Amino acid sequence: MKIDIVTDTFSPDVNGVAMTLGRLTDGLRQQGHRVHVIHTGASAKAGETCVAAVPLPGYKEVRVGLPKPFELKARWLKRRPDAIYVATESPLGKSALKAANALGIPVASGFHTNFHQYMAQYGMGGFHPMAMAYLKNFHQRADCTLTPSRDMVEQLGNEGFENVHLLGRGVDTDLFAPGKRCESLRAHWGARAATPVAVMVGRVAAEKNFELAMKTFEQMRQVFPDVRCVVVGDGPLREKLAVKFPWVCFSGVQTGEELAKHYASADVLVFPSETETFGNVLLEAMASGLATVSYDYAGSALHVRAGENGLKAVKGDSAEFIRLAVNALSLRTDDKLREAARETAESLGWDQVVEEFARRLAEISGTAEEIPVAVKKKSKRPKFSCRTVFLSDIHLGTPDSKADEVVEFLKHIKCRKLVLNGDIIDGWALKRGGRWTSRHSRVIRKVIKMTEQDNTEVIYLRGNHDEILERFLPMAFGRIRLTKEHIHVTAAEKRYLVVHGDGFDSVSTNHKWLASLGAVGYDFLLRVNRFYNHYRAWRGKEYFSLSKRVKAKVKSAVSFVDRYEELLQELARHRKCDGIICGHIHTPEDKQVGAIHYLNSGDWVESLTAIIEHHDGRMELVRYVGFIESLKRDEQPESEEEQSSLQTACMI
Repeated sequence: MKIDIVTDTFSPDVNGVAMTLGRLTDGLRQQGHRVHVIHTGASAKAGETCVAAVPLPGYKEVRVGLPKPFELKARWLKRRPDAIYVATESPLGKSALKAANALGIPVASGFHTNFHQYMAQYGMGGFHPMAMAYLKNFHQRADCTLTPSRDMVEQLGNEGFENVHLLGRGVDTDLFAPGKRCESLRAHWGARAATPVAVMVGRVAAEKNFELAMKTFEQMRQVFPDVRCVVVGDGPLREKLAVKFPWVCFSGVQTGEELAKHYASADVLVFPSETETFGNVLLEAMASGLATVSYDYAGSALHVRAGENGLKAVKGDSAEFIRLAVNALSLRTDDKLREAARETAESLGWDQVVEEFARRLAEISGTAEEIPVAVKKKSKRPKFSCRTVFLSDIHLGTPDSKADEVVEFLKHIKCRKLVLNGDIIDGWALKRGGRWTSRHSRVIRKVIKMTEQDNTEVIYLRGNHDEILERFLPMAFGRIRLTKEHIHVTAAEKRYLVVHGDGFDSVSTNHKWLASLGAVGYDFLLRVNRFYNHYRAWRGKEYFSLSKRVKAKVKSAVSFVDRYEELLQELARHRKCDGIICGHIHTPEDKQVGAIHYLNSGDWVESLTAIIEHHDGRMELVRYVGFIESLKRDEQPESEEEQSSLQTACMI
C-alpha cells in the first residue's frame, strides 16, 4: 500500500505519539509499504515533508501545525495514496481530513491524546463540551478512528463517536531491559546498592498529575528516608518544581540508551496521570523490570494484573495510589512481581501492532487482499462454494450498515448468482444527510470484483429505500442486471419468486410520508441501541436489539408481519411458484406454509443474515457469525456434494 501519515509531532520529538508513529512507520516500510510522513519540524528526512507550525501558547514544547488544504490536495492529486492516517487533531490534521474527503481517499484518524481532559488542568474546564464537540466532528470525517486502549474505545463510543477501533502499543524489549542498570548513574543520584529509587517519566506538565507525584515522593521519604526520587523529562512546570523540591533530581529529556539506563537504574515507576489514552512509559518501565504504580485504566487496565506484574489503584483514589507506591519501594530487583512485569513486556512486540495498523488501513482502502505476505497471509482454505446467495437490506449510507461484515461474508463465498434483494443503498438516509464512506464503497467494489473474478451473475432488485432505481428498470451492464422482481429456479427445479416486498406494505406503498417517519424512528432506536449496547458490552452481556423487542411486543407490529407474510405467500401461489424470497421487514424467516416455502433474508443492520442455495438446490438461512465461525473451525470440503453437508453450525 501507499500510505501518507499527517501529524504535528514526529521524530526526533520526545513524546508517546512521536515514538508510536516512528515505530509504525518503520514497521510498515519493513513490510514493503510505501510510507510518506507529513509533519511539523525543522528538517525532513527522505520520505518526509515539513510543514509550518506555531508553538502552543504557554507550552512551547508542543507545536500546532497550520492548515495546508491546497498543498495537500495538490500532493494527493499528483501522488494519490491508498490510505491516509491523520494522527493529530490540529488545523493541519483537519485540513488533511477535508482534502482526503474531497478527493475520496480513505482516511483513518488517531485519538492519541485527551486534549479535552487537559483543559481542567489549565483552568479551562468550562470549554470541555466545546472541545469534545470539535473532536467528535473531527473524527467523524474519518472512515475509522484508532485509539490505544479499551477504555478510550468505550469512552468515545459513549460520546457518540463511530467506527472506533483498538490499536494497542508495543515496546522494544531489546532497548528497555533490566540489564541496562547503571551503578554509576545511581551513584550520581546519590543511591547506594540497596537504596531504592523512584522515577517518574514524561512531560513535566500539569496534565501528568505532578501534584500527586510530589505528594507520593514526600510520603516515600517519610517511610524510606534514603529513597532517591528522579524525574525524567521537561516541560513548563520543571523550573517551578525544581525550586520547590530541591531534593528531587530532574534529569531532563533522555532518549535511546540513556533513557533505557534511567529506567533500569530505578526500582519503582510512579505514574499518577489520569488523562492518558495509553501511557507508553508504563510498558517501557515494565520491560526494564520496574515495579509500576498506576491508576487502573488505559494501558494499565490492558496489561497490568494487580499484585502480579504491577500495582494499580482505582482511578482517582490518591490515598490508595500513595500507599501502593510506598509499598513498592520494598520490592527488590529479584521480586516475582518485577520479573513478571518483564515477562509481560516481552510478549508485547511492535510487529503485531504494525500488522493490525496495516490491516485497518487496508480495510478502509479496499486493498485488504493486497497486503504483503509479511502483514497478512491469505488463507489456503478455498471459499465456500454454493449456487446462489440472496442478500437484502444492507442500507449502505447509514452508520448502522454492517458494510465490513458484508464484505467479509462475500470474501468467503463463491457463487454462480448473487441476488441483491432491495434496500442495498439507502437513498432515504442519504437525502436526510447520511454519509457515504469508503466502507460502503467496498461493498460495491466487492460485488463488481465477484463478477470479474468468479464470473458471478448479479441480480439487483430495487427496494423502497433505493426506489430511485425504478426509473432505470430494467437495465443491464456487464453481468449485473437491475430489475423489479426475479423468478429463480433452483437446481431441484423449484421456482421461487424473488421480490423486495415493499409493495405488500401498505404504509410504504400508500403513505410514504409515514414510512419515512418510521425510518427516522427506526434510526432513533438504532442510535439508542448503540449507546445501550456499549453499556451491555462493558457489563459482559450479549447484544440486545431494541427494535426487535418492540416488533415482538407491539401487537400491531406482530399482526403486520403475519399479514405481510400471508400476502407474499398468496402472491407465490398466484404466480405458480413453489416459494417466495423477500426482505424489507428486517425479520429473517425460513418456514414451510402448506405448499409455499416462505424465506425472508433479513438484513445487514442487526440480523446479519442471508439465504444460500446449495448445489443440490437446498435453501438455507444462515447467520453471519455462525457461518464465519464454522468456516474457521472446519476444513472446507472439496466437492460440491460434501459442501452441502455444512448445516447446523451456520443455521439460524
